[in-house]
Amino acid sequence: VQLQASGGGLVQAGGSLRLSCVVSESIFAFDAMGWYRQTHGNQRELVAKLDVYGATYYSDSVKGRFTISRDTTENTMYLQMSSLKPEDTAVYYCNAESRYGPRWGQGTQVTVSS
Repeated sequence: VQLQASGGGLVQAGGSLRLSCVVSESIFAFDAMGWYRQTHGNQRELVAKLDVYGATYYSDSVKGRFTISRDTTENTMYLQMSSLKPEDTAVYYCNAESRYGPRWGQGTQVTVSS
């Protein structure tokens, strides 16, 4: 299984970005998919999650600003990020979980300037 993340970049505070994660097989093969982020020297933290039934979870720090979604016909997961803040700066990773364990994408850098 391969996960290919893209869409990161440099944006000013208050701006928006949309991350994409293309999966090499059906999204329905996974119990859940999500986005994590990591800054230098810190642990990877969960940002948003979407389970196979469509239920979502958001960390408190992004709730109301980020939206996780999926396109099952394209086997793609998205993270729409709005009202971005400098503290959102991180490498963002997409993740897929199944009974065989977690799978990770390669990460995409998001930098928010003040």
